[in-house]
Amino acid sequence: MKSHQTTQTMKPATAAKKLGVYLEATPAEFQAGVVSRAELNELQANPPEWLRELRRNGPHPRPVVAAKLGVSISGLARGGITDPLTTEQIDALLKDRPEWLEKERATQAEVRREAARIKEKNAGPGPQTRQSRA
Repeated sequence: MKSHQTTQTMKPATAAKKLGVYLEATPAEFQAGVVSRAELNELQANPPEWLRELRRNGPHPRPVVAAKLGVSISGLARGGITDPLTTEQIDALLKDRPEWLEKERATQAEVRREAARIKEKNAGPGPQTRQSRA
């Protein structure tokens, strides 16, 4: 009996998320179709010009914007950033350093320090084992 393997496909929104780009900025044919796993791998390995341009200049989705600014996605929302931003807009925010951005970056740094502290604490010596009597 032969096993029949089907091609794995995903919605354009899922593919855009995996590629780290804003779906609405992708070409219409990308948004309208489905993307196979092989096509996604090819886009990642050999990105076409439109994908390189989106990654370089945006608009970028919120997770990418948050990472470039060094804040959480929630921090973006608290700062009033709800729309995708271009690289130019992100660079302007990093240059101007508004108060909300400084506060959110400090908060994010504290969260990372605490996570590292907890990880280090949990990575301490393992449970003590009883030695057998010889």
